Amino acid sequence: QVQLVESGGGLVQAGGSLRLSCAASESFFSINAMGWYRQAPGKQRELVASISSGGSTNYEDSVKGRFTISRDNGKNTLYLQMNSLKPEDTAVYYCHARRWALNYWGQGTQVTVSS
Repeated sequence: QVQLVESGGGLVQAGGSLRLSCAASESFFSINAMGWYRQAPGKQRELVASISSGGSTNYEDSVKGRFTISRDNGKNTLYLQMNSLKPEDTAVYYCHARRWALNYWGQGTQVTVSS
């Protein structure tokens, strides 16, 4: 019963930055992995970035070098720092957590990038 609350989405011009936050109700000690997904209209949901319990990170090719996933263990909060944003990044972004065999999702936050 992990609850995830996302924030930080909004409208930004191309080249700008946003930082998404995801606050988890459970300690990271109980969470095996966390990540950020996104889904644009008419497109499949895709994994943007993930971080394991051991701190290993992984990124979708299109965001490598621009996005950074991180966490604050004391606050049980996951972050996605998004720099050099492009219109193609426009989507609803979802926080995801996996605890053993169970999956948990946030409500989603809209990110819109305009030129």
